[in-house]
Amino acid sequence: MSVPETITVFVPRDAAALAVGADKVAAAIEREAKARNRDVHIVRNGSRGMLWLEVLVEVRTDHGRVAYGPVRAADVPSLFEAGFLAGGDHPLCHGLTSEIPFLKNQTRLTFSRCGITDPLSLEDYRHYKGLTGLQKAVAMPPADIVKQVTDSGLRGRGGAGFPTGIKWKTVADATADQKYIVCNADEGDSGTFADRMIMEGDPFVLIEGMAIAGIAVGATKGYVYTRSEYPHAIAIMEEAIAIARREGILGPSVLGSAYAFDMEVRMGAGAYVCGEETSLLNSLEGKRGIVRAKPPLPALQGLFGKPTVVNNVMSLASIPVIMDRGAEFYRDYGVGRSHGTIPIQLAGNLKHGGLYETAFGLTLGELVNEIGGGTVSGRPVKAVQVGGPLGAYFPPALFDTVFDYEAFTAAGGLIGHAGIVVFDDSVDMLKQARFAMEFCAVESCGKCTPCRIGSTRGVETVDKIARGIEPEKNKVLLEDLCNTMKFGSLCALGGFTPYPVMSAMTHFPQDFAPAPVREAAE
Repeated sequence: MSVPETITVFVPRDAAALAVGADKVAAAIEREAKARNRDVHIVRNGSRGMLWLEVLVEVRTDHGRVAYGPVRAADVPSLFEAGFLAGGDHPLCHGLTSEIPFLKNQTRLTFSRCGITDPLSLEDYRHYKGLTGLQKAVAMPPADIVKQVTDSGLRGRGGAGFPTGIKWKTVADATADQKYIVCNADEGDSGTFADRMIMEGDPFVLIEGMAIAGIAVGATKGYVYTRSEYPHAIAIMEEAIAIARREGILGPSVLGSAYAFDMEVRMGAGAYVCGEETSLLNSLEGKRGIVRAKPPLPALQGLFGKPTVVNNVMSLASIPVIMDRGAEFYRDYGVGRSHGTIPIQLAGNLKHGGLYETAFGLTLGELVNEIGGGTVSGRPVKAVQVGGPLGAYFPPALFDTVFDYEAFTAAGGLIGHAGIVVFDDSVDMLKQARFAMEFCAVESCGKCTPCRIGSTRGVETVDKIARGIEPEKNKVLLEDLCNTMKFGSLCALGGFTPYPVMSAMTHFPQDFAPAPVREAAE
């Protein structure tokens, strides 16, 4: 009697897939396989980032992985009837996953394994070139690691775009008995989910990046600071760290070297301002999450007063490929001073929402209309907000803006964490401006007056404009208020809130005009 062939089926365990029934789909596949006496091995992988196709089920065939989606539990019997275990045709079939245009046209460096591997399989991670960067790092002088990161042109992917190598060198050159690596995984921007996807879909790449950073600057302890809203990411990261510790990737001797590095996950309480590095450090120390005045810089006096590297998830997850492939390989992607790739998160009123990793250089219009497929409502695009709730609103007239740091700065915007939220022509931009001020008022830590008081006055002023109370005078007042907040706030929460407000007033003045007085119907 022949032993039945084991067929591997992939069902994501990413939070986006879980939200639309991934666990039920996995259970249904297991039940159906058992009923049909088929030997099926289900791998709970990360997401490929094509969120409109979740739950995206894949089956491994001799020709490659074949994709089916969006799959619901009720679809599973018909998938088996259609022979999906052999890649059979079905209305939900998209052919080879790697040939789906949204995925095929990407340049996946940071996300090269995400959605492909079992997130908690170290064997999978090694098979797909994981740990090669760390193996090279332990054999190099720390200063050479810092130089390689500097030469790569990597800039902070959390929003500010500060050169990562310069920050590392500052910490490396500091003298102290203890140094720290802090990963800012407090992903609070609307329309962003790249950090979560990495932590849930490829946690070892973040662990590897942090270990390399520790070796480079002389830090022996690391912390991943993330949100209470990310329970799945927290659980996977903690399990991955335990595996890495058990396998000698973390601990007193990293990969058998003379370097020590260990790390742990810390959960914040969901304060948006704790995405700002000094507020994050206060929270990590068990204090209230409020902004610290600079100087001193965290690189010199950070966590517990010690020299600290504070980098975003995407920055640290980019380090392994830089160490593996070299600085020139990474630097050659992109345009101008924006080097490497950027994981762009497409969200809002969009047909093809998801994660799209590409080199800097595409235009905003290409991202929204071609890659994102335009609005799901079918109505014209009116505005696109880039960079989270503190990002500027761009009208279609600015869709030729190139996606890089300098081009967005020149256009009065910022890339931030590279989240793009699309709105159709039904949106009221005055209400969006009010939301920005209200958001700032709710999330302000209260330390500085421009942010604490300015945002509250901003809500009141926008409300006056909406009610037609001296609109021109109040628009001038709102602009003056924005300038005070922009140049007087201690951190980016108050300093960047003017971006959405002023861009809404500048590009959509019709939404700030007094509503026409309608004559009473006879």
